[in-house]
Amino acid sequence: MHQRTRALTAAGLCAAFLLSIVLIHHFFVPDVLHTNLNLRNQPPGFRHLFGTDWLGRNMLLRTVAGLRLSLQTGLTAAAASALLALFLGLVAGIMGGWMDSAVSWLIDIFISLPHLVLLILVSFAFGGGLRGVTIAIAVSHWPRLARIIRAETMQLKDSPFIHHARCFGKTPWQIGRQHILPHLAPQFLVGLLLLFPHAILHEAGLTFVGLGLSPHEPAVGIILAEAMRHLSTGNWWLAVLPGAALLAMVKAFDLMGENVRVLLQPRTSQD
Repeated sequence: MHQRTRALTAAGLCAAFLLSIVLIHHFFVPDVLHTNLNLRNQPPGFRHLFGTDWLGRNMLLRTVAGLRLSLQTGLTAAAASALLALFLGLVAGIMGGWMDSAVSWLIDIFISLPHLVLLILVSFAFGGGLRGVTIAIAVSHWPRLARIIRAETMQLKDSPFIHHARCFGKTPWQIGRQHILPHLAPQFLVGLLLLFPHAILHEAGLTFVGLGLSPHEPAVGIILAEAMRHLSTGNWWLAVLPGAALLAMVKAFDLMGENVRVLLQPRTSQD
């Protein structure tokens, strides 16, 4: 099997897994918060694959609902962060001079700051909750992608077709929009996909420490935080299985991003 075929198959399987999370949540939404005290603290079995919690709620459905919520939050935050990186990287690469120095200075400052501290401070400043978490992730995850886009833009500026465009009187912004931006699409797409795992994990981490989503939401971070109070009683499935599902979703995004990068590489495009 050729490298391109393997990468396409792996990316498709990862996409199918992520789509299944959305579909399962869509069809079983009414049962997520359903309680049944007669079934509380049931271990994993055929009837309840992830067991039940101290209120008799189905942990599989709660976990899927939490993953879907993490998926939604991660999508919004990663997209906002990637667009910010694209804009700043493009501006720095096209304009150069003091604009490039200012963007490079911002990148160095954000990279040098402790990541978790920055996330907590920004989330707290915007009041926590879904909005605070989304803004915190978007603000803190753009620098590395912006650095890549800046380097690619500066390399493209020296290409012959860019010099020809200048000779025809096109402005820097016209060159950036019409000639440079289409060439940055592969880097932007791969960068966006690879931002997802970080966004999802940091959303769960902020929610776990109490700065994320509302306790009434079936988020994975809330599920894990609640499970900490019950692990001493032997109910290991309350934390282990939702945590493993979260890691599986993060790994699926990571694999999809890596395989999309393989598909977009020119040397493998004909394999």
